[in-house]
Amino acid sequence: MATNSMGNIQKIKKKLKVLIVDDDPLNLKIHEKIIKAIGGISQTARNGEEAVIIHRDGGSSFDLILMDKEMPERDGVSTTKKLREMKVKSMIVGVTSLADNEEERRAFMEAGLNHCLAKPLTKDKIIPLINQLMDA
Repeated sequence: MATNSMGNIQKIKKKLKVLIVDDDPLNLKIHEKIIKAIGGISQTARNGEEAVIIHRDGGSSFDLILMDKEMPERDGVSTTKKLREMKVKSMIVGVTSLADNEEERRAFMEAGLNHCLAKPLTKDKIIPLINQLMDA
């Protein structure tokens, strides 16, 4: 489900497929609950390298990728750059505690993000982006 411009919840026309990339198990659970609550389906990756492998080996495609910035093995900036090099067209949204730091945010956006949101992620923060994505 998503909300219309008046804030009302409406059924999504198709199932939103979301990849959640975060090394924190609590954040993964929170983000999964949000996606489930709006009627989407999610898959998780515990770091950027897993996200790259999912796209490379699994041939998976997602409508939306929620990308943490600071992770082991491959951080969000490097992962986003790599996914864009791989021609991944998904909307990639950075989710970081550093969103208020202009320099950090700019570097993350320049890697190929569509949007950057501050943690903690909430339905109110993500629904406008989902509506934009589903209307496209």
